[in-house]
Amino acid sequence: MPGLASTPDPPYTAVIFTSVRADNDAAGYSTMAERMETLASDQPGYLGIESAREEIGITVSYWQTPAAARAWKAVAEHQLAQKLGRDQWYRTYRVRIATVERDYGFPNPT
Repeated sequence: MPGLASTPDPPYTAVIFTSVRADNDAAGYSTMAERMETLASDQPGYLGIESAREEIGITVSYWQTPAAARAWKAVAEHQLAQKLGRDQWYRTYRVRIATVERDYGFPNPT
């Protein structure tokens, strides 16, 4: 996924998922990660996603509202991916939900 997510003026919701992968089923994991990105982008309130992985992976998805982020968590196919993550793909993970109050960067898109 190239580039940074294009987000609106705050406030909006960020779901921050950090993880350490287990050493198995890399192909299945990659396939599911791609599917989740596609599925998330079709959900109401979805704004974008940013992801990076080295020893620790971090994925941040952006949502218009906390309710939109909660609705994504409840999507059945996403729940299956969450279960597979707990059972196979992750040694450990954390999910943090935040409200973005300020958003700035370079270059400034004015």
